[in-house]
Amino acid sequence: MTAGLLICDYVLPEWQAKYGAYSDMFTQLFPEFNWRFYEVQKDQYPEDLEECDIYFATGSRHAAYDDLPWIPPLEAFIRKLHDQKRYFVGVCFGHQLMGAALGGTVKKAEQGWCVGVHTFDLKIKKRWMKPYQNPIHLLMMCQDQIVVLPPDSEVLASSSLCPYGMIQVGETMLGIQAHPEFSKAYDQQLMEARRQRMGNAVVDAGILSLQLKVHDSVFKQWVLAFLSDT
Repeated sequence: MTAGLLICDYVLPEWQAKYGAYSDMFTQLFPEFNWRFYEVQKDQYPEDLEECDIYFATGSRHAAYDDLPWIPPLEAFIRKLHDQKRYFVGVCFGHQLMGAALGGTVKKAEQGWCVGVHTFDLKIKKRWMKPYQNPIHLLMMCQDQIVVLPPDSEVLASSSLCPYGMIQVGETMLGIQAHPEFSKAYDQQLMEARRQRMGNAVVDAGILSLQLKVHDSVFKQWVLAFLSDT
C-alpha cells in the first residue's frame, strides 16, 4: 500500500540529525506503507490521485488561516480527495486545514497552547478502533484549533482543552489534532525552544506530562484498520 505525505513544514536543519525530518517520523510510525513525499509549499502534488492509497498532511508552524500562496491549492487538493472519497489523515495543521477546506473554521484557541501528553476521551466507538483504548494519550503541540466543525463531521475524541481533538468527515477523512508521529524528546525540544512564547507554566506542565504513556501505536493500528474497514 502506498501513502503520500503532504509536507507542510520542515524540522529545523540543526534538529534533523537527532529527530529526523517529517518524512522520517511518518515512515517510522507507518513502516507498512510505501511512501511518496510531496512538498506542497513548493507546489509538489501527485499527477494522479491514484498514485497513493492514502494521503497524510503534516503539522506546520503556519496557521490554516495564514495568507500564504500554497495554502489555497492544498485546501483545493483536500476537497478533491474528499469529493473522490480518497483516504486522508490530517495531523495537527493537516487536521485544521481539512476542517477549514471542508467548511469549518480554525482560530487561535482561547485555551492557549496545548503541549505535552494530553488525555483524549472517545465520544464514538468505531469498528476500526482496534485495539479499543479509552482514554487515549497522545502528544500535542498546537495553539490553533478547529472551532466550527465542517459539515458531515463526527467528533471521535475530545480532551479538556481540545473539544474537536479527533474528527471524521464523511467516510474516508480523518483529522487528529495531536502528533502521533512525534517522539517525546522532539515534543520537549519544541517546548523548550518556545518557552518564551508559551510561558514557563505551560512548558513546565507539558514536560511533566511526558511521564505518561503515549498510545501512538494504538492510533497507528486504528488508521490501518480504518483503511480496511471502510
